[in-house]
Order: sequence, then C-alpha cells, then structure tokens
Amino acid sequence: MTETIGIQLVSYSGAMGLILLGIFALVNYEHLIRVIFGLILLEAGVNLFLITLAYRADAVAPIMIEGQTAAMVDPIPHALVLTAIVIGVAVQALALALVIKTYQKYGTLNTRILAQRIAEESGTRMIEGIPTEVKKV
Repeated sequence: MTETIGIQLVSYSGAMGLILLGIFALVNYEHLIRVIFGLILLEAGVNLFLITLAYRADAVAPIMIEGQTAAMVDPIPHALVLTAIVIGVAVQALALALVIKTYQKYGTLNTRILAQRIAEESGTRMIEGIPTEVKKV
C-alpha cells in the first residue's frame, strides 16, 4: 500500500512540476521557440496528471475473462490522453510552422521586437509595449 502511495506521490509531483514549468515558460520567455517548449511541458504535465488519476493499484486491464473478479482500470482517461497526445503533436507542428514563417518574414523570434515590427508595419505605435492606434485628427 505504501509503495502505491509513493508512486502516486512521485507521479503527481512530476505532473505538477511539469505544469508549473510550462506555465513559467509561457509567461516569462520572449523567444517563441521557448514559448512552444513551455506549451509542450504544460501538455506533458496535464497528460501525466490524467494518467495518474486513472491509476489503480492491483487493477487489471478491462478485458472480460471468465471467472475474473479483480478490479478493472477505467480505459476512458487513457483514451483521452492518447487523443490529447495526437492533438498536441498537431498543435506543435502548426506552431513550429508558424514560427518558421514568422522568422522568414520578420527575421526575429523575440516577441517584443516582433510586436514593434508588426506595429510599424500596420501603422500603429507602441506605448509601454502595447500597440496603440494612432488617431488622425
């Protein structure tokens, strides 16, 4: 019993650590590749958390066998995580493709410099890092 609690504690701690690292990267980094890595960490943490929620000690796969009375694992969280992994890979591929196009057009991946260049291109100006429309009188 204590071994099961130890495994779950380590797994929950790892999931929370990955989620917190992902949120930290999304909020604090200005380089787009690092932001994407933060998104990947956040996704991995959520997937690990869902798998840990579905864990049951001494449970068996949900395959009906004659005479089996053991507890069974719920397959729905596992199916959801598998779907989330596939969707996550697609989102990562799209994000990296957009980063490549952004770099080709603007020559940088720094979000502050990108905001300035996009503001100049669209005719707005930056006030304290926030694009603001220029009012014509």
